[in-house]
Amino acid sequence: MRAVIQRVSKGSVKVNGEIVGKIDKGILALIGISDSDNDETIQYIIQKILDLRIFEDDNDKMNLSLKDIKGGLLVVPNFTLYGDCRKGRRPSYASGASVENARLIFEKFMTQLKNSYDLVEQGVFQAEMQVELLNDGPVTLLIDSERNF
Repeated sequence: MRAVIQRVSKGSVKVNGEIVGKIDKGILALIGISDSDNDETIQYIIQKILDLRIFEDDNDKMNLSLKDIKGGLLVVPNFTLYGDCRKGRRPSYASGASVENARLIFEKFMTQLKNSYDLVEQGVFQAEMQVELLNDGPVTLLIDSERNF
């Protein structure tokens, strides 16, 4: 599982012109899924997102987590995070999960995440989405359950 984490002042996701998820200060997380993902990788990504200390404390040091500031979390499924651009000009998505498996893993991820944290919004799996955000910092981080980066 891969995640692109962006600290935001606000974020939203629309499907067919209608907002399906919206947050103020918090994290916008793009989530990519591979067929090897399981309960362990789901928990690893959830804990990283919730516990990363990327928000400033009273001394302007990044010492606070999403949970500490009680910020919003907007999760957007994004299969392109497994796009491999090393060869040719068209990305290969061979290392990403099949649609059916990705849907099941994403649903499980969201269930476990919502059981761990209350302020969660989400995009729609396999929908054409428009994502808006105001990146704060900017602070953008990459998380990979296989620890490739």
